[in-house]
Amino acid sequence: MPLGLFFEEKNRVLRVAELNFAIKQLLESNIPLLWVRGEISNLVKAASGHWYFALKDDQAQVRCVMFRNKNQLLVSTVANGQQVEVLAAATLYEQRGDFQLTVEQMRPAGLGILYEQFERLKQSLQSEGLFAAERKRPLPAFPKRVGIVTSPQAAALRDVLTTLKLRLPTVPVLLYPAPVQGSGSAEKIAAAIRLANQRAECDVLIVCRGGGSIEDLWAFNEEVVARAIAASEIPVVSGVGHETDFTIADFVADERAPTPTAAAQRVVPDRHALLRNLRNTAQHLQRAQRNRLQNAMQAVDYLQRRLVHPAQQLQRRAQQLDQLQQRMQRAFAYRKQQQHWQWQALAQRLRAAGGGFARLHDKQDSLAQRLVKAMRATQAQRAARADNLAQHLILLDPKQVLARGYSLVQDAKGGVVSDASRLEVGAELRVTFAKGWVRTEVKERGVE
Repeated sequence: MPLGLFFEEKNRVLRVAELNFAIKQLLESNIPLLWVRGEISNLVKAASGHWYFALKDDQAQVRCVMFRNKNQLLVSTVANGQQVEVLAAATLYEQRGDFQLTVEQMRPAGLGILYEQFERLKQSLQSEGLFAAERKRPLPAFPKRVGIVTSPQAAALRDVLTTLKLRLPTVPVLLYPAPVQGSGSAEKIAAAIRLANQRAECDVLIVCRGGGSIEDLWAFNEEVVARAIAASEIPVVSGVGHETDFTIADFVADERAPTPTAAAQRVVPDRHALLRNLRNTAQHLQRAQRNRLQNAMQAVDYLQRRLVHPAQQLQRRAQQLDQLQQRMQRAFAYRKQQQHWQWQALAQRLRAAGGGFARLHDKQDSLAQRLVKAMRATQAQRAARADNLAQHLILLDPKQVLARGYSLVQDAKGGVVSDASRLEVGAELRVTFAKGWVRTEVKERGVE
């Protein structure tokens, strides 16, 4: 329903839900996103991840909500009593009729310009590829020298030196002093980084300082420091502020450490861990060598048991030859006996089959004589039959009929004429005799 209908219709009684809905629509359509400054109070971080709090000053307060997908983008912690600036939309929570702000962004009060500068520089350098993972270089496992860029008076320097001494006291440390706070500090930090690269005295470089406000850490958000780190030929570890602090230097460095102490832990190995590894490796080698020696000793014992004196080997070979000779003799005798038995069996079969051969021979002669007689009789029968068929052929021969005075009459198409009624007067005929033929024409016909 259009909003005007809620208020133009006279004597209309609105339900509470309708009223709240209309007011919410009026607020959201007429008040754009706006920045509001105040102090956080009654902060509640719900299990869902959403934040509920009040933003107040000395004269008034307003309820606020910041949903999880927005507050998880914040890089700094939020607590009661903080002065902040929020970018929010004015709206109404209809269920309770409470006016509230839906917060989209949050920043510490008075630092809006710095955060805008931070974001602009971050986006610019990121688009150039200075944050890309592929340009990050690995740190040396055992650096010969460690360089530190920080202030000689900084507490972070003492933390780094103490950590390096505890972890690997033999590694030399070179300090490239530079102020880490105040006017001109960014240029001096960049100059110290360039000086370390010109001298090429160290294998890894720590750029660090302790924690502080965003203004205290701002030197490490300057473009000149970021580009000096990016141009460094020495791998750079950034250890600026506390774990929740992020600077442009952290994004450009080859590796970011949450604190200066952590940066020192990252660049050198722990000698105690190295000694433990060496002891473990030595024990492993000792066990491996001992096992190898024991295996070799067992192998020698095994080979020794298998080792036989040459005389014993000759005697064993002679025995084997004797055994083979005996086996060959037995096999030869057995084979000879087998063949003798086979010959005897064949001889008996031949003798038994001798009488049968004679009978088979006589039977074969008798069958041969019978076959000859049968063939001769069959030949005579077939000759007589052939003569009979020849006589029949002679009798059936048309020429023999013609020789007796008969003739063969054919029409113009070669058909035999046997019926005069089928002929037309004037039709041509061919008359064949026993010798020769004539062509004639029908002059007259008669039918009996």
